[in-house]
Amino acid sequence: MPVKRYDDVKKDIAAGTPAPVYLLVGDDDGALTALVNEFASLVEEDLRAFNHDRFHATDKGVSPDAVVQAARTLPMMAPRRVVVVVRAEKWLKPKRRGAEGEGPAEEESSAELDALEGYIASPDPQTTLVLVAADVDKGRRLTKAIYQQAVVVEAWGFKNDREFRSSELRAILQQAQAWIQREAKAAGRTIDPDAVRLLAERAGADIGRLRADVERLLAFAGERKRITREDAEEVASDQTSQDRWAVANAIERGDTATALRELALALDAGVVPYLMLGQLAWVVRDRLARVNPSGVRAAVNAVFRTDTDIKSSGGDPRVLLERLVVELCDVRLRQGPVAQAVPTRRRS
Repeated sequence: MPVKRYDDVKKDIAAGTPAPVYLLVGDDDGALTALVNEFASLVEEDLRAFNHDRFHATDKGVSPDAVVQAARTLPMMAPRRVVVVVRAEKWLKPKRRGAEGEGPAEEESSAELDALEGYIASPDPQTTLVLVAADVDKGRRLTKAIYQQAVVVEAWGFKNDREFRSSELRAILQQAQAWIQREAKAAGRTIDPDAVRLLAERAGADIGRLRADVERLLAFAGERKRITREDAEEVASDQTSQDRWAVANAIERGDTATALRELALALDAGVVPYLMLGQLAWVVRDRLARVNPSGVRAAVNAVFRTDTDIKSSGGDPRVLLERLVVELCDVRLRQGPVAQAVPTRRRS
């Protein structure tokens, strides 16, 4: 089925004519949460204890089989049952073990995923199943089945998709500024233009961060009607780079200071250390191998050592990654054979 607009799904819910299966995917947690709450209205409030199930896919004991069983259960004293599964990316885009995303996926058994796929192909007409995911792997068989047979709503904030090109950032920032103004007006406040720009620039394309910043700002302002740049500076998240390859690019230039700063920004923004390590391993294989082939061996050894130390809790992952970044920048700057410590013979 084609991706459906957010507002159209709300109309279907209000009319009492929802589809049997939905996938809500995106990074706009506020929009997705609001839509999930709309689905709850399909069941009378007094009967929700019997006809509204909510699962966290990441919780221990929660499996696709459990979800299918709940979805197949007949509603009690009501025409419809609603089953919601949040964090469904565990099944639709499972994390992979290993620094470079290699190795078996951390996922449910294929039999359980097959059961969920079978349900999606033939859902119970008295149940509305809602899967909520931050992201999905569209190459997986289960995800393909969902996109073919379920109603999909994508909520990527100001973006059209999960990824965006740097050329789109200006338009995204303009949309973000307009959104901030609307939120302030709805709260009965005015916000100075330079405060609006600061909030938009610091959040960038991250709608979740922008929502959180604006909520904190409104609370911080209290009863004051005018919000200034100084207010925004007090609560806005620290600025992060919009280039997810900023660390790699800085290493390729041999710019140690920038690489360390970008690494700190990425980790503070929530990037998992292992994902960053995987990116640094790619830098060694692809970029350093071209600019300084003779230094690759030392760089590879540094990556493996860091991988082992992180796995064995051999130090703070942040400190270990900082040390690795410094070493890789040093390899880049040498442009020649890496100096090896060679023991000298003592003359007799």
